[in-house]
Formats: sequence, structure tokens, C-alpha cells
Amino acid sequence: MSAATLHSAPPPRLRWSGLTERGPVRANNEDAFLGVTFDGRDVCYLGKTGEASMASRDFVFAVSDGMGGAKSGEFASRIAIDHITRLLPKGYRLTAQGLSSGFNDLLGELFDSSHQALLKLGNAYEECAGMGATLSLCWFAPEWMYFGHLGDSRIYHLPKNGDLRQLTHDHSYVGWLRRQGQLNERQARTHPRRNVIQQALGAGHQFIDPHIGAVGYQPGDRFLLCTDGLIDGLWDQHLEEILRQPAPDQPGDLDATHQLIAQAVANSGRDNTTAVVIEVLAPAA
Repeated sequence: MSAATLHSAPPPRLRWSGLTERGPVRANNEDAFLGVTFDGRDVCYLGKTGEASMASRDFVFAVSDGMGGAKSGEFASRIAIDHITRLLPKGYRLTAQGLSSGFNDLLGELFDSSHQALLKLGNAYEECAGMGATLSLCWFAPEWMYFGHLGDSRIYHLPKNGDLRQLTHDHSYVGWLRRQGQLNERQARTHPRRNVIQQALGAGHQFIDPHIGAVGYQPGDRFLLCTDGLIDGLWDQHLEEILRQPAPDQPGDLDATHQLIAQAVANSGRDNTTAVVIEVLAPAA
């Protein structure tokens, strides 16, 4: 893909909304989410909701679910999220040069750096021993969304003219059974090992193998990043039904993110629940 191809069409706009909810059961919130926009020089944090053009900047959205004793899980997810911003300007230069092949290496470097940071803290401080975090990340560049993922948080893609698809692999034994066709969605939800993950940042894991990929997009497509608390309360069918609803046009109406969180917490609420929804919009007239 050449730089000329990347910039041949007017850039799309993105509309986003993010929300995290502690829920009625957990004492603290170990989830975290992030939205940032950046170019080759600086990184700017986004609000929980907004809309902007991709004319001169890339966008990254991410969710993380921490784990560990006391409040170390809360600390771990924040470290995983904050670590993302260190490599972003370098990635924008790849976009500008049309070097799409470099994203695999860059995202791999990002996950490894976060992993090593959490392991170092876990080894240095007794209260941080075993702490870890999932991480699911979407990087929106012209024409492509690059993603990186580790753990059992998820990224979904809902094309304008297609069915909802889970882009990421759950790094768990139950997730592996589902991919092998040995469990359906209902069986996976009730499996006794459904909450046991096999890979995460930190958490004492010696090696990690993040799931890294890319998907093209067009105006009308929507993406969902979420932690497992959302999945515990909503079936995939319900996710798609809510994501397909048009954006609210009346003050006080709930957007898709708030509807997802509200229904998941009402149906389950046993875990922290986080969702970020991104919609690709047509270029401004």
C-alpha cells in the first residue's frame, strides 16, 4: 500500500463513546479504557465521547482488565493502558510512509514492553506479585484498523452490510474449545474454567503471544472493545442488536455504549464492565 493510495480519498471521521462501570458486586474497578489521537509529534487524550476527522491524525482505543490482589489489578490495567502512548508517534510515521507491514513489529514491541514492565513490578514489590492485565487495542489509520490483543477482553467488528464478528481470540482453554467447535456460546458461558485465562500481560507468564491483525473498514462500520464483564451479561446476538441502533438524536437518549453497559450490569453485574464503541462516518461534506 503506498502513501498515495492511503491519501487518495477524503479521510473518514470517527465517532466514539467509552464507559466503565464497577458494578454492584466488586469493591473496586480493575478495568480501564483509553482513547487518544496522535501524529508524528504528540499524543492527545480524547474525552469519553466525541467525533473527529482522521485528516491529519491516527486514533487508538483500548480496554484492559486488571488482575491481582488488593488494588494491584487496578494498578496493572492502568499501566497497560498508559504504556500505549509511548510508541504512538513512531507508528504515525509508518502510516505516513505507507509501511503497513511495520505495524506487526510495533504492536509486538508495545505488548512486550508492557509485559516486561508488569513482570518487573510484580517481582519487585510483594503487593504486586502476580499482577497482570488483559489488553485489547484498535489503531485506526487511513483505510485500515490494526489491532493487538492479549487475554479475554474482546474486539468485535460490525460491518455496515454484514454480521457481527469477533476479531480477537480469547486466550483461554474455553476460548480454544470454542474455536475448535467443541463448545457453543451457551456451553462456554457455563464451563467451570470459563474465567481461567492462559495469557495476559504480567501475571507471572514467561512468554506471551499477542494476537495481532488488521481489517479494512468503510463508513457505517462499527467496532466494539469490551472486557469480559460485558460478555458475562450479554449474548453476541444482543451485542449486535444494540450496535445496529442509530445514534441518538434526542438529548437524554442513551447511546450504544451506555445501553450495552446498562443491560450487561442489569443481567449480571458480577464483574467490572467496560465498553468502547467506535463508528466510522463518511467524510465531512
